[in-house]
Amino acid sequence: MRQILFSGAIGLFLTLVGTPLLIKLLARRGYGQYIRDDGPRDHHSKRGTPTMGGIAFILATLIAYAVTKVITSEEPSITALLVLFLFAGMGLVGFLDDYIKIVRRRSLGLRAGAKMLGQFIVGVVFAILSLNFADSRDLTPASTHLSFTQDFGWSIGPVLFVLWALFMVLAMSNGVNLTDGLDGLATGAAVMVFGAYVFIGVWQYGQSCANVLTAGASCYEVRDPLDTAVVAAALMGALFGFLWWNTSPAKIFMGDTGSLAIGGALAGLGIVSRTELLLALLGGLFVLITMSVVIQVGSFRLTGRRVFKMAPLQHHFELKGWSEVLVVVRFWIIQGMCVIVGIGIFYGGWVAGW
Repeated sequence: MRQILFSGAIGLFLTLVGTPLLIKLLARRGYGQYIRDDGPRDHHSKRGTPTMGGIAFILATLIAYAVTKVITSEEPSITALLVLFLFAGMGLVGFLDDYIKIVRRRSLGLRAGAKMLGQFIVGVVFAILSLNFADSRDLTPASTHLSFTQDFGWSIGPVLFVLWALFMVLAMSNGVNLTDGLDGLATGAAVMVFGAYVFIGVWQYGQSCANVLTAGASCYEVRDPLDTAVVAAALMGALFGFLWWNTSPAKIFMGDTGSLAIGGALAGLGIVSRTELLLALLGGLFVLITMSVVIQVGSFRLTGRRVFKMAPLQHHFELKGWSEVLVVVRFWIIQGMCVIVGIGIFYGGWVAGW
């Protein structure tokens, strides 16, 4: 438990102190946000706000995890390192996208094919490596079984698993990217989900099948659950500190650097904790906003009509007259309810022996 407290506290401290330094650096270099002309008019005042803020919490998370291991003299687990690889790797893809937008003045950033290729490479490498490195109980970081609160059904095999893992990485990273349209919205929502994964990791560790006292129908066959919780705590703390500067009126935006990294970390945690399908509920706001875009595009192509005034969903409510802060707070409430229900189902699965 000391590791969880240390990693969360260090991550929080580093972004609280480090983010304003990054803001000054980015502002000095003129690395400001590009704002779409067809978006809500209130957003035009945000043009030029420093972006690529994801650099702050990516570095803070990595440092917090490393320092925690040094302080506690504990060895890092391969499971945690793989999640951090996915987190940082997706952040690198996002950084290249942001850099091209800002420095090279190309509003769309990386070409769609190049961006997808970068996400594909990182996701596939993570998926393949996560099926290796078996421990003494023959558990690998990931499993070829689908999972809700635990693994179920037959194995889908390594090839289908890689495709499934890649889908999760792409879906979550792009879901967070679509959500990151209002000050603090994606950051605050992600803090809640990472908090849920701290609880899940701690609970799985306490009820692990490796513990003779709890072995039985309701134990968890998961590798390195406590270290997974340490990573989630570092992420939660780092994003909490970043939110201080990212909340309305934002002094800095996370950019694709941050949103793709967060999505990668969420997918990675879902996969290694055997809660892949439950992640769709725990991250319900990201799913809801992604679906609003799918519905909007599908409706327009099929009927020529739009369902929403503007997609993603948060901008629809802005155009209906809701203030930005009102939209953010109400969407946070929705995300909070998703996490509460998701944790309730997770606990219910343990009670019922799912």
